Amino acid sequence: MPDDTGPGRELLHAELLSIGSELTVGETRDTNAGELARALTLEGVIVGRITALPDRLEAVRDALTAGLERADLVVSTGGLGPTPDDLTREAIAAATGETPAVDPELDAWLRDRWARRGLPFPEINLKQAWLIPSAVALPNPNGSAPGWFVSRPDGRVIVALPGPPREMRPMWSDQALPRLRTRGLGREIAVQTFRLTGIGESQVAEILGEEMLRRPDPEVATYARVEAVDIRVSADGPGSDGATAAERVAAASSVVRERLGSYVWAEGDTTWSSAIGQRLAELGWRLAVDEIGSGGQVGLVLGDDDRLALVESRPFDAARPTDDVDDEGSLIDRARGVRSRAGVEVGLAVRVRPRGSEYAVSVAVVTPRTERRQTRTTYAGGSIGRSQSGLLAAAILLETLR
Repeated sequence: MPDDTGPGRELLHAELLSIGSELTVGETRDTNAGELARALTLEGVIVGRITALPDRLEAVRDALTAGLERADLVVSTGGLGPTPDDLTREAIAAATGETPAVDPELDAWLRDRWARRGLPFPEINLKQAWLIPSAVALPNPNGSAPGWFVSRPDGRVIVALPGPPREMRPMWSDQALPRLRTRGLGREIAVQTFRLTGIGESQVAEILGEEMLRRPDPEVATYARVEAVDIRVSADGPGSDGATAAERVAAASSVVRERLGSYVWAEGDTTWSSAIGQRLAELGWRLAVDEIGSGGQVGLVLGDDDRLALVESRPFDAARPTDDVDDEGSLIDRARGVRSRAGVEVGLAVRVRPRGSEYAVSVAVVTPRTERRQTRTTYAGGSIGRSQSGLLAAAILLETLR
């Protein structure tokens, strides 16, 4: 059995291979690669490529060979089943020039799985007991496909994980990741994420400027999410001037705050629900919602926080006088009413009405300190516009509470 501690090579660059024809024909959506990329990024590893591959030996072998030339670590998911089209083991053997053989311990473990259920062992599953000389088996308590941890002579590593997420996740976190850390996985990394509202990604980019967004260290990137525009500031390792990653990220983040701080509603991975819930908890207040025409989107954005006492929701109906009226007093009255009915400190009333191809979103907030009303417009109609209405309401609510 090989020593999986391996030679002292830093594992700083990785490639991910998602193997399975069901991925390349669009029948299955790949979630594994995203999860692994996030995990590796948090470890300070740069993920250079994510590739989906069909169940073809040559394609997987060539991707492994090329990946080992470019990166320190190649992580694959899928292709570890017992059927003839599960070819990850064969591809790794071909890429490394090694011959697989049945491992007695894995053979006994597999046969025992079937024996405990009183079933005959299918010989087709015997390939799941294969190992090559440079591989260590990664136990799989949730399935019949052990993973492989392959150490190359130059210190590079291949990790082969099963495709089903319920098998992949625990094998990665409990088996592969600890082994990789002992090998020198990643480097110091610092990340700061700002969540913005009330501004579009193109406006953010214009304010930050091309020079800031194009420089590689620290990296400043913008992302248009469903619920926000994010700015991610990141750096890894020591800088050319000797500054730490944290110091370089802090310097760039101060510029972001100076230029865009008025649009920042949260940092990190905070959600609207958690931000509003936290603010309500700080104030010792609870919230009730009356929403018309949003399709229940306000309640969905706010989630099931125990600070949310009541949500009343119904469709918009232009035939109802109270639905079609948009004066300030009527919506404030609705916020007061739901606040009173629920016996809470904060009442939120939201009315969403069609306005051409978009929606007009009127929001009223009543608290022990203030009464406020605003109307904003979505940039789309249909389900997208209704979803935006929930986010607009959450933004106005959080702004008022703060």
